[in-house]
Amino acid sequence: MEFPKDKIKGRYTFIKWIFVVLGFAILGKAFYTMTVKSEYWREVAKQRERVNLELKPTRGNLLASNGEVLAASIPEFLMYMDFGTWEKDSARAAKDLKLRDSLFLQNLDSICWGMADIFPDVDAENVRKHLLKGQERRSHSWPLYTAAVLKPEAAKKRKNKKRNQRVTYVQYKDMKSLPFLRRSTGISGFYVDTIPVRKNPFGALARRTVGRFDSCARYGLELSCDSLLAGKSGSYHTQKLMKHLVRVVDVPAIDGYDVMTTIDVDIQDICERVLRDQLEHLVKTSNGQTQEGVVIVLETATGDIKAMTSLSRNPDNSFSENQPLAVGNMYEPGSVFKPMSFLVAMDDGLMDLNSKVDVGRGLYPMYRRVMRDHNWRGGIGYGLINTTDIIKYSSNIGVSVIIDNAYKDDPARFVDGLYRIGIAEDLKIPLDHYHKPYIRRPTKANWSKTALPWMSIGYETQVPPISTVNFYAGVANNGKLFRPRLVKALLRDGKIVKEFPNEVLREQMARPEAIKMIQHCLYEVVHTGLGRRAGSKMFDVSGKTGTAQIWTRAGKSQEYLISFAGYFPSQKPRYACIVCIRKSGTASGGGMCGPVFSKVAESIMAKAHQSEFSSARDTINPFHPQVKAGDIEAGRQVLKQVGVTHQAHFNEYAAETVWGAPDSVTHTISLSPSEELKDSIPNVVGYGLRDALYRLESAGMHVEVRGVGVVVKQSKQAGTTLTPGDTITLTLSPKPKAPKKKPKVQPPVEPVAA
Repeated sequence: MEFPKDKIKGRYTFIKWIFVVLGFAILGKAFYTMTVKSEYWREVAKQRERVNLELKPTRGNLLASNGEVLAASIPEFLMYMDFGTWEKDSARAAKDLKLRDSLFLQNLDSICWGMADIFPDVDAENVRKHLLKGQERRSHSWPLYTAAVLKPEAAKKRKNKKRNQRVTYVQYKDMKSLPFLRRSTGISGFYVDTIPVRKNPFGALARRTVGRFDSCARYGLELSCDSLLAGKSGSYHTQKLMKHLVRVVDVPAIDGYDVMTTIDVDIQDICERVLRDQLEHLVKTSNGQTQEGVVIVLETATGDIKAMTSLSRNPDNSFSENQPLAVGNMYEPGSVFKPMSFLVAMDDGLMDLNSKVDVGRGLYPMYRRVMRDHNWRGGIGYGLINTTDIIKYSSNIGVSVIIDNAYKDDPARFVDGLYRIGIAEDLKIPLDHYHKPYIRRPTKANWSKTALPWMSIGYETQVPPISTVNFYAGVANNGKLFRPRLVKALLRDGKIVKEFPNEVLREQMARPEAIKMIQHCLYEVVHTGLGRRAGSKMFDVSGKTGTAQIWTRAGKSQEYLISFAGYFPSQKPRYACIVCIRKSGTASGGGMCGPVFSKVAESIMAKAHQSEFSSARDTINPFHPQVKAGDIEAGRQVLKQVGVTHQAHFNEYAAETVWGAPDSVTHTISLSPSEELKDSIPNVVGYGLRDALYRLESAGMHVEVRGVGVVVKQSKQAGTTLTPGDTITLTLSPKPKAPKKKPKVQPPVEPVAA
């Protein structure tokens, strides 16, 4: 057959000219767009492209001492639908809306039911009505998650009915996976506003220390470290590339540092829990009103603040951290100040442990005023007592007489001594409302004869709890005084960028002999004095009780600041702690703050204690788990996972199931294959019901069960030929309990004469 060249040639010529015409049409359209329509498309591009936009950095995290997150920035999203169009050309706008409406209505049911699945409080029918309403209005920013889409009972609980509720990243991604919404924003109109939200994984734990950040830093470390956490903003512009609008970064943003604190989450939780329990107990049981409480724990070897909590009473009698009382409470410290007074005198060589004072019956006239001991109403008093007893029984008379006799002619020397031992030091705690101690120096205008004796027992001064506990930490550290550290390092991407080393304020607060004498007095306070309730049966505790009546501008009030400050363990101190409570009515530093100190100390030491059980191991009779016959490859995998030594005498990589039985030897378990087990009835005595059923039914047998517990009997003997379809009866019984041991009868003990 001859090929028809003439006919084919004409067809190819026709197709060629079609492509030529189309090519010229495309070139003409391009030329028309670049010339006649150029201004229009430049205007469209300007509307879509934006310049000099702020590129916000990610705020850094606040971390605990072990790296746990105390505060972090997590994005949340506000969801919107754009039912309108930005096209200025009416024909294009109509075409765009028609296409979008068609796709939207086709997928409306999927969107409604999908949203109801993602959010349990959402009603699908309400979503439908809400979306159709937004489409009717052609809104460019129609909120998706408002009260209008909720179920009736959920809508009643919503306070702000018009507010667009924020959603998490997971919920946003689920919404983005729904039909139609998964398309680009230009087609679906679905878009979100990203809002960085500050979250505290541990809730209100250490709230005043960690601080608060919403639109800006409010207080706490969030405020004091704001410049470090915030980072630096960058800039970007948007540019249309093909069909997409892309972000082009001009100046990259610098994310904030992660700030690592010295806070120990476990110790912080212990302090808050124990203090809150005691405050609520006092509200219910004691007369008067309990207003607030403070607990601070310092690590003596470093000065690190491991926990700091300040709880204030709410109108409903609950307690929460509302004010930074630990660093800003400027009440007079009371009797916890007495060891400071004695340390100055001991350091100056003006007294020692043998110094004595006759305090009589608890009343002592001093410059037309009367100094009273806590037991003055009984009229008994302590009589002639030495230095240790003065601190042990917290005698106001004993302290004031010794200090007044030593410094009345030169009170400035005593005040200089207080500054020398470091109690008046500005600790520069990086928290808002921190106040440094106020200890006034004597001048003619502000000094009287009674100022010195009353200052020596904790009045006429203002010392925040953080300064008081820092003094006791210095005594526990044999006189080496640190500046309390709250921030230890700055991190970026998990790597330390800058460390803040421990700062020593005093290498030696006073002479070592003076420090030893104060340590002895503080030990006796807990073991034989007024601070017994702060002690522990597990380790020794040292410290000092305190009770100070609060004075205001109006004069003496009916409230007291009671406290206990000390350290533990006494021989090798690890932590210093102070407990303060402000209340009216009956008040006792040892009786009310002491138990809090004791519970905190015992809980911290129990947390730090790690028992050593290696000596209790039985090396002669090692324990081996019971391994039954069956699939020994599965048994090998289990033994490998739990770390039990074993030997496998078979091909571990065999494709088929390997049947076999274990043979326990002296120091290991030997797994050996046995082809006989493959076609024989297994021994399931001692199995639990679940394992027995799996083993027998896998072999093709029907199982009948009688009783509960473990298998004690099987109707077909193990090892006999297995016939699939046979029925086997298992008898179960609970594990026998070990017989109770009869208590040994103790022989009668003869009474001992007193």
